[in-house]
Amino acid sequence: MKTMNSRREAILTIQSRKPAAKSVDYVHNPLMEQFGSNVFSRAVMRTLLPKKAYEALIDCLDNGQRIDPQLADIVANAMKDWAISRGATHFSHWFQPMTGATAEKHDAFLQHGGDHDWLLEFSGKNLTQGEPDASSFPSGGIRTTFEARGYTGWDPTSSAFIMESTNGRTLCIPTVFCAFSGHALDKKTPLLRSLEAVNKQAIKLLRVLGNNESRRVTCTVGPEQEYFLIDEAWYLQRPDLINAGRCLFGAKPPRGQEMEDHYWGSIKERVLAFMMDAENELYRLGVPVKTRHNEVAPAQFEVAPVFEQANVATDHNMLLMEVFRRTAQEHRLRCLFHEKPFTGINGSGKHNNWSMCDDKGNNLLEPGNTPHANEQFLVILTAVIRAINKWGRLLRASIAFAGNDHRLGANEAPPAIMSVYLGDTLAEVVEGIISGKPPAGAKVQQVMQLGVSTLPELPRDFSDRNRTSPFAFTGNKFEFRAVGSSQSIAWPNTVLNTIVAESLDYMATKIEEAVKGGKNQNQAVQAVVKEVLAENQRVIFNGDNYSEEWHKEAERRGLPNDKNTVQSLPTLIADDTKKLFSRYGVLNEEELISRYNVQLENYCKTVNIEAQLTISIAGTMILPAVLQYQNNVAMSITNMYRALKESDRPDTSVHDTLLKTLWEKTSKLKFAVDQLESVVKEQDHGTEPYEHAKFYNEKVIPAMNAVRAVADDLEAIVDDSLWPLPKFREMLYIY
Repeated sequence: MKTMNSRREAILTIQSRKPAAKSVDYVHNPLMEQFGSNVFSRAVMRTLLPKKAYEALIDCLDNGQRIDPQLADIVANAMKDWAISRGATHFSHWFQPMTGATAEKHDAFLQHGGDHDWLLEFSGKNLTQGEPDASSFPSGGIRTTFEARGYTGWDPTSSAFIMESTNGRTLCIPTVFCAFSGHALDKKTPLLRSLEAVNKQAIKLLRVLGNNESRRVTCTVGPEQEYFLIDEAWYLQRPDLINAGRCLFGAKPPRGQEMEDHYWGSIKERVLAFMMDAENELYRLGVPVKTRHNEVAPAQFEVAPVFEQANVATDHNMLLMEVFRRTAQEHRLRCLFHEKPFTGINGSGKHNNWSMCDDKGNNLLEPGNTPHANEQFLVILTAVIRAINKWGRLLRASIAFAGNDHRLGANEAPPAIMSVYLGDTLAEVVEGIISGKPPAGAKVQQVMQLGVSTLPELPRDFSDRNRTSPFAFTGNKFEFRAVGSSQSIAWPNTVLNTIVAESLDYMATKIEEAVKGGKNQNQAVQAVVKEVLAENQRVIFNGDNYSEEWHKEAERRGLPNDKNTVQSLPTLIADDTKKLFSRYGVLNEEELISRYNVQLENYCKTVNIEAQLTISIAGTMILPAVLQYQNNVAMSITNMYRALKESDRPDTSVHDTLLKTLWEKTSKLKFAVDQLESVVKEQDHGTEPYEHAKFYNEKVIPAMNAVRAVADDLEAIVDDSLWPLPKFREMLYIY
């Protein structure tokens, strides 16, 4: 009788699990009474701040003005009273260093008041500035270990909030993070600067176009978040998932996503219980999550929010990932955000839906019913197309990191070639402008007749959707689909905002020059739009981005195709990139180089961790299991010979073949592990960062893949009761 192995024990454990007891009650606690209840929002400030202080604060926020110390003291006192009334004992400056995660240090409100008295205090200085240690965060050379001083500074455009934990609550204040020298050490500061750049250049362009009403323009973002859920019993048996976030071993399961039955399928009760608990906490934090559904791959899901200003959307997405991880554990599940945790099925992305909006609530990328006659829309659309064509390589570099290398170009993600999908209607408009033969009139929206009298007529959109495009226009926004699921959206949006700001500036300048040259405004706009579209039309592609034909066509058009992180990252320190970020005040040269160095370092560390794990798991878990099975087969053959007389001995060729196969593959596995170990030891940690990353890409990763290839073959051969790692067929379906 076979002994019970850990995988079978895990199955029994999972079978006994029940959905967590309901903690969400929207009958007695209506959603809108809970939404934002843990947020120091404008509505809260309106009730707690003196009227003049509130009006002054809102004026500063709406018009981009600095808040003076006296006003900060008033806000801080109201914020403290509100937080304490909700059970908070500590406050924390909550920031986003270049680790890609969030950071926080908690300080109690408790302070010594003199004469042996103790008080609960929180001043404007406490609110506006903190001083975390800057030496232990990634700086890319800006800071050294002995230079520790750094500062956090309040970002009043993103509301403070209260994070609840098992035994208390903490007031979290969104902040930026910089070095003693003033250099940005975080992801938030460049994002805020890029929003300022867009505002300045968009207003400049709108004024040129005769729009004198809009006073501010900002970028809005709605990041769709994909993720996997597996039972923690599987997770805790996978050292690779625990330490690297993805399975470094695992044969393709007999059933992956071939049946196409998981996508938008009925959500399992246990998963739905997790979703509702996570959503409830997010609602209290003011995160407007709206959509939830099963994704394409088994055990994969998606959540999507309502659009918000880009920096707020960034904060909320970071909160969402933290809340999902924590809530999953409460439900005895584990939430995986890695781009490709399971080879052989779809990975996860973070579709970054991006647009621009003015202070009147107008979406500047709304084409209306007659896009060919919407001058403002066409100029801004042209600017975005130019930005993607001119700076496509830089945009690609914004989503370059080790995890995304496993996903980009696969059948669930766009290729690394940056192109723009416009849809049939806008493509016709663009072609008409370039050729000088615009459409005769607006298309009439059609309806679909479904052939059943009781069913309603369904309006047909002007264009289809293209899920293979990395940058697709989807009605009134662009969907940047190449962002990685584990990635902070701050950096991709910083880059996107900056390149669009440059293009808006270019369009405004060109139109001004044309007017000065004697054209009236309408003639100038038409001439500039036609010229710029003609110069940048190579980036427009409405077909299948996965096809080999497109790759050949893209090469013919001269579009760059940086296939991995190491090929892509040098774009960050190209001369034109340095000039771009410097010109628009987003990053100076030192700050840009620091990010290049940090990303190279992260790449090397990620691959090194995976290589060390591969060696360890293969050597201490897989190889012993294979040797045990090999020994069992050998003993079986030996025992048969001993048990039977020579004349009765059966043909053992099948057993002999199995034993030989095991011996050969075991030898290959040991050889591959030894080779990987040798390659890892070759590395020179003193080499130039780019060369170091190149070494990992060209030498270490292929050596890792060689180990995995043999190990995954052995998974299909070795006795199931001996295999030490949970298999994909179990992790993806038993939860």
